[in-house]
Amino acid sequence: MSFTPHVDDLKYAMNTVSGFADLVEAGTYGDLSNDLVDAVLEEAGKFASEVLAPLNVAGDKHGAKLKDHEVTTAPGWKQAYGDWVAGGWGSLPCEPEYGGQGLPITMSLAVQELWNTANSAFGIGTLLTQGAVEAVVAHGATELQEKYLHKMSSGEWMGTMNLTEPQAGSDLAALRAKAEPQGDGTYKITGTKIFITHGEHDLSENIIHLVLARLPDAPEGTRGISLFLVPKFLVNDDGSLGERNDVKCIGVEEKLGIHGSPTCVMAYGEAGGATGWLVGEENRGLNCMFTMMNNARLHVGMQGVAIAERAFQQALAYAQDRKQGRRPGSDGMAPIIDHPDVRRMLMTMRGLTAAARAICFATARAIDLSNHAGDEDERQRNDDLAWLLTPVAKAFGTDVGCDVSSLGVQVHGGMGFIEETGAAQHFRDARITPIYEGTNGIQAIDLATRKLPMKGGEVVQAHIAELKRITEAALASNDPAFGQMGYALNDAVEDLEEATEWMLRALSDEPDQVLASATPYLRLFGLATGGAFLAKGALNVSQTSNGDAPTAHAARIVVARYVAENHLPETNGLNTIVRAGAGALEAATPELIAS
Repeated sequence: MSFTPHVDDLKYAMNTVSGFADLVEAGTYGDLSNDLVDAVLEEAGKFASEVLAPLNVAGDKHGAKLKDHEVTTAPGWKQAYGDWVAGGWGSLPCEPEYGGQGLPITMSLAVQELWNTANSAFGIGTLLTQGAVEAVVAHGATELQEKYLHKMSSGEWMGTMNLTEPQAGSDLAALRAKAEPQGDGTYKITGTKIFITHGEHDLSENIIHLVLARLPDAPEGTRGISLFLVPKFLVNDDGSLGERNDVKCIGVEEKLGIHGSPTCVMAYGEAGGATGWLVGEENRGLNCMFTMMNNARLHVGMQGVAIAERAFQQALAYAQDRKQGRRPGSDGMAPIIDHPDVRRMLMTMRGLTAAARAICFATARAIDLSNHAGDEDERQRNDDLAWLLTPVAKAFGTDVGCDVSSLGVQVHGGMGFIEETGAAQHFRDARITPIYEGTNGIQAIDLATRKLPMKGGEVVQAHIAELKRITEAALASNDPAFGQMGYALNDAVEDLEEATEWMLRALSDEPDQVLASATPYLRLFGLATGGAFLAKGALNVSQTSNGDAPTAHAARIVVARYVAENHLPETNGLNTIVRAGAGALEAATPELIAS
């Protein structure tokens, strides 16, 4: 299960898709230099490969152990986390005011991919802390920020997100956790939360929970939810840790994958009530939590990409080493990578991973420019684009993680189904990601019903116009290495435009058909957008290589062409399903399905 830091692939996606190096050079991110970016990524790759990757199997086999409400992580994890904090990795995207380095989201996303490629169960905890920091920065009172953010930003204290409950699942309107005001600015929190990633562990000395709960007079539904900061240990005025708060772990879930990450059942208030502080306004907790959730959705999308990358690396190494069958004209058995169907699987793995990565970096670019662009109009355009792309980055990225890790098992053949090869672990680890942070069905509905109609459809239309500009450049290219890329991309973008127009029309008078079509629409959107972004990178390579591209650059053109010619034709069928597939689904009533 070797892991090679794919820093060059990350820089390629950052720079050819999001133009990150050009933005750095132009001073968009202050005094950040491309030399520093390169140094950070190289050091992150070294830490990922030398410290985190060797702990991946141990985390899977040992898991997280619960005893007397305390969770012990796998051997080596606590030391690794301490080294991670000492290296300053937790502070990369955090505000300098609280000890952070203030680096762009694009950089922290690239580093997060390295953590999650090396050891996904470890990486998921670190990204949640950064999301919690962002939520407290955006919505927390000054006293909360000053008391908690310095150690959260450094990673000395980790953060969690406590949303769902046994009866609620994804329906947050059904939450029952309660918050009773105490008259001194604090609240007593009671209730049970489930599926809390890193809810309890031995990695950091304190854990800062962000908890959704209802005030006594709160209205029903999601409008009556407030957000509270509830620390594992209360914090004294001088910053030292005080007494244990009334919050404890009462169970650790036995999961399909990511065994090293403790997924906890958390009980609040069994001894009278956990002390918490309001974050943001009363009954506006979901709005505050969405700050953290949107951050997490992008990073979970990249987590899917990361697992796909790990599965591809392992499948490639196995295919180069494993000999089976003969090729015509060869003597003896051939490495299985010589066989066309194995190459098909490997190219699908590499191509879909690259397409999903490109979407994630384009989303990060939009977030960064929504904060750093010099012009207010440009900041707003990028904020709109980030909202549009986030559900696609999350859902497409995690679907790709599952698809690619499944193919990784297939490349290994029977040995892929055997745990000792490690291919199965990637498949198991990836499966949670389409469920995390709002299932992919919820992401598709969000895209279809909330994001498409933004500003009367102008945001999605502007995005499609950008894809058309890339298409026109690909069609105009005379590089023979492009094959039919431009034509395939043109058809895919036309499919996206046609399906989008149908969705926008149907939203007003056929809402159930929109809901039925949302998932195939998101897949179409992801394929067309990812294919276009890969073509954008290929155009950059073609225009700068003068016909004599190094092997790595030539491979990237081939990857873009492969995705265009072998996966973008799927958009035609998806377009048909979007516009006409709801009828059969409407006929499939619950009674008929159960008959």
